[in-house]
Amino acid sequence: MIQLSSAAANEIERLKSKQQASHIFFRLAVKSGGCSGLYYDMSFDEAAKLGDRVVTTNGLQVVIDAESQKYVNGLTVDYSEDLMGGGFRFQNPQASVSCGCGNSFSTAKE
Repeated sequence: MIQLSSAAANEIERLKSKQQASHIFFRLAVKSGGCSGLYYDMSFDEAAKLGDRVVTTNGLQVVIDAESQKYVNGLTVDYSEDLMGGGFRFQNPQASVSCGCGNSFSTAKE
C-alpha cells in the first residue's frame, strides 16, 4: 500500500518520541484542499478508528482512514533536508497533477 523510506521512518520516530502519550499511532490522511485539490495530512493519534487500516512499513505502524486509502496505494514517503530545511516528500503514482510544494495533488479520478 505505502512505503516509508528509512529517512522518513526515522523522522517520524523522532517526532513521535516528543509526544506526551506513551502509545500513539502515526496517522496519514488525504484531505480536500491545497493548490491541486487534495493534500497529505500527518498526525499522531492514540487510537485507530472503525474503518482504519493499519499497515507496517519500515518498522513503523501507519494508520490510514477508509476515505484516504484509495489515494495512497503505491505512495512513497521520503524525508530530506536541504537549504530550506527538512521536509517530507511524497511520490504518488496516482497523482496526475501536483503543485510546486509537492504536498498537494489531484488524481485523474477527481
